[in-house]
Amino acid sequence: MISKTINLTLKVWRQNRGEKKGRLETYSAKNISVDMSFLEMLDVVNEELTKNKKETIAFDHDCREGICGMCGAVVNGRPHGHEKETTLCQLHMRHFSDGDIIVIEPWRARAFPLIKDLVVDRSALDNIIQAGGFISVNAGGAPDANALPISKEIAEAAFNAAACIGCGACVAACPNASAMLFVSAKVSQFALLPQGRPEAARRARTMVRMMDQCGFGNCSNETECEAECPKGISISNIARLNREFLKAEFS
Repeated sequence: MISKTINLTLKVWRQNRGEKKGRLETYSAKNISVDMSFLEMLDVVNEELTKNKKETIAFDHDCREGICGMCGAVVNGRPHGHEKETTLCQLHMRHFSDGDIIVIEPWRARAFPLIKDLVVDRSALDNIIQAGGFISVNAGGAPDANALPISKEIAEAAFNAAACIGCGACVAACPNASAMLFVSAKVSQFALLPQGRPEAARRARTMVRMMDQCGFGNCSNETECEAECPKGISISNIARLNREFLKAEFS
């Protein structure tokens, strides 16, 4: 069976680190199989650019399985594209139509300085994790997991929060470039479980303060972060983060 192909026009942001201004450059993506992922489509475009001895488009990626969060870019104004709860590497070209014009831009946030084209430095998220996104206890081996009884509801809520892959889509979607959804997910996954309670106050303080130091904006409850999160992280976690932080500040 022959796969259907489509032809597209890409408008891709091109800019090197340190350049004061970037620009959108136009490329043709011809005979793109609808079975390809978005990143595979970019690979095809880069192969053509290489053949023509032109500079290829820089974009970030690793697992291509939707679990590492590195592939993020803004597609037609939406982080990771228009498909709900889908990372860019898992976005397939069958969701586009022949003749479409696709605008591709990097995450835009002061805390994410641009490296080149679609690649930004997201180490600010790593700094937040290093500030408090961990527990310092002897968790024991796998058989010890049943030693502390935890209800199914609480376990599922903690697991759902832990599903955050730290891609930064919430920051890119937020008009204030806030990282509250990311931080709240990382705080919630521990705050919900007894293993995370001993360090709860310190964790909330240090992660929120690091978020501010990194230059992220404040949350204004726009909810774009939840709408664009590829893992469906709920903004209810932000309410939990606020409670944890206030308890820490006044305890």
